[in-house]
Order: sequence, then C-alpha cells, then structure tokens
Amino acid sequence: MNALEKLKNRNKKHLHICVGLDTDINKIPKHLLQTDDPIFEFNKAIINETREFAAAYKFNLAFYEAGGTKTIRSLEKSIAEIPSDILTIGDAKRGDIGNTSAMYAKSLFEHFGFDASTLNPLMGYDSLEPFFNYQNKLHFVLGLTSNPGSADFEQLKLSNGNFLYEEIITKVKSWGENIGIVFGATNEEQLEKSIDLLRGLPLLIPGVGSQGGSLENIVQILFENNLNDFLINISRSLIYLDKSENFAYFTKIQLTKLNEIIRNLTDKNEKTN
Repeated sequence: MNALEKLKNRNKKHLHICVGLDTDINKIPKHLLQTDDPIFEFNKAIINETREFAAAYKFNLAFYEAGGTKTIRSLEKSIAEIPSDILTIGDAKRGDIGNTSAMYAKSLFEHFGFDASTLNPLMGYDSLEPFFNYQNKLHFVLGLTSNPGSADFEQLKLSNGNFLYEEIITKVKSWGENIGIVFGATNEEQLEKSIDLLRGLPLLIPGVGSQGGSLENIVQILFENNLNDFLINISRSLIYLDKSENFAYFTKIQLTKLNEIIRNLTDKNEKTN
C-alpha cells in the first residue's frame, strides 16, 4: 500500500485527524521522566491508545534532533510502533540543491521509513525532485502556512495578479500525482478562494487548536466543495491534555470527539447534496 492509498483509506473511514507527535520532554507527564526513554514511552502510550482513531501521525524532526542520538533513537522506536496501514509524516520542511535534497530524502524514506514529507518550495522544482522520485511516498509542499509570518512572503501579490501561495499551488499541480499542499487552518478566507486551485490535491492542514484555527469551519468548507482527501494536524492541544498516568486515555477521548465532529459534518453535507 503506497502513501496516498493509506491516506485515502483512512479518510474513507471518516478519519481525518493527524496526531502531531511533536514531543517536548518539558511538557510530558513527570512520572515518565523516571523511565529509561521518556519520549518513547510517551509516544508509545499515545500511539497505542489512538491507533484505531487516527488518520496519520506526524513527527516534527526538530523535537527529536534537538536531543541528539538518544532522542533520534526515541523517534525510530516510535515510528516502529505505528501500524503499517497508517500514514507517517516526517515533518522537516526540507528543500535544498539537488544533491543535498537527495540525502535528505534518503534519510526520511530509507532510514526512518516515513510515508510522507513536508517540503519548502522556495528553491524551485529541482530542489524537491529527489523527494518526488520516491513515487510511492506522499509529499506535502508548503503553500499557505498557519503562522502570522505567512504574510511576509506567501501572501505577496505577484505581477501576474496572483499571490505567491497561489502560484505555488498552481506549480505543484503540474509536478506529479504524489504531491499535496500544506494549507493553514488560520486562513479560512484564503481557503475558500483557493478551492478550485486545490482540487485533486491531498491537503495537510495545521493550525487547529493552539494556533486558533476552527476545525468545524475548515472541515465544512472542504466538505461543501467535495474536497475529501485531507488531514487536520493537531499536536499540543491533543497530546498534552492530561499529566496523570492516564494521559493517553484522555488524548483518545478527545480524538474520538474530534472524529465525531467531522462525522456529523459529513452526514450534514451528504443530506444537503
């Protein structure tokens, strides 16, 4: 099963929440600090409780690289805990000259075994081509991100009248079938205006939860326009709900509530069409 098939299979089950395991040792329950590998024990507990209800898992590599070889090993062990039919995303936002990108791609896909990457398109197609050559993988290219600084460059208006992020999406659609777009949930107005551009592209949508994006509003926009291949990434507001020994259980309960919201919106959309 390739990466896109994994995404579509979970989406068909009305599972759209990507659990962001951006694990910070300063935020995990204190009792885990007594274990040999606190980061792994935290991740394993979350994965074991949520694997039935998650659409995907995303690991931001910065949280693991910062701790050196020990936390890199925690990452490797955590990835191994995820069932093979669930998409894993290596979130590193790579993009560099070709020979460097080839090594980054080899690291993500051959060493860590991720199903998907996140990529920065600023240096153009040749900087991302080594990733695209892994055709059984899925590649989410930054389009319009959820942070306030997206206004600095991504929302600049070009001489042809398009915004930069619109130009990126247009280019991406011509680059291959295993490529998607990152589009921040904090940009509802821009999402509605970009629907036609986004058709046919898998979407990774950060920004719901701690950054203030609305799950209900984003999902409603997508369903109303028959865009069904998408992941809503939620990290901090999902994995750090509780500090007790039952922390993973509370994450599962919250995840099932989020899934129920999406399922209700699905039913509502189907009744009106």
